[in-house]
Amino acid sequence: MAHRLRQRRKPMAQINVVPYIDVMLVLLVIFMVTAPMMQQGVSVDLPQAQAQPVTEEPSEQIVVAVDAQGRFFLDEDGPEGLPMSARALTNRVADLLRARQQKQVYVRGDAGVDYGRVVEAMAALQAAGAESIGLITEQPEKKD
Repeated sequence: MAHRLRQRRKPMAQINVVPYIDVMLVLLVIFMVTAPMMQQGVSVDLPQAQAQPVTEEPSEQIVVAVDAQGRFFLDEDGPEGLPMSARALTNRVADLLRARQQKQVYVRGDAGVDYGRVVEAMAALQAAGAESIGLITEQPEKKD
């Protein structure tokens, strides 16, 4: 019996990883829930600094204008076109896009318009089914 008392148990050198796995799974669930919430915004093809002119024919282009007061117009309606709401813009552009193969739309915004109105127009175009949205700008004047 004295022999048994002399034999001591060796300490275990193992780490219990179960709590770490639980924490990892909780973090995974949190990231899975919050990731879709962070994907907001309107997808836009931003123009490059040395952009080339658009080669499409003007008859195939759908251009939405946002004037200085933040009103939406379709260039297709001509100069006598009436301003429209974002919902009306979505419906009109959706009708135009159904008849066309190319689903690209351009936004021509006034330099003094609120940026939020341009984004609202782009969101309406995206809801209408536009696959690509471009921004129309003027070439800067060259200073000699």
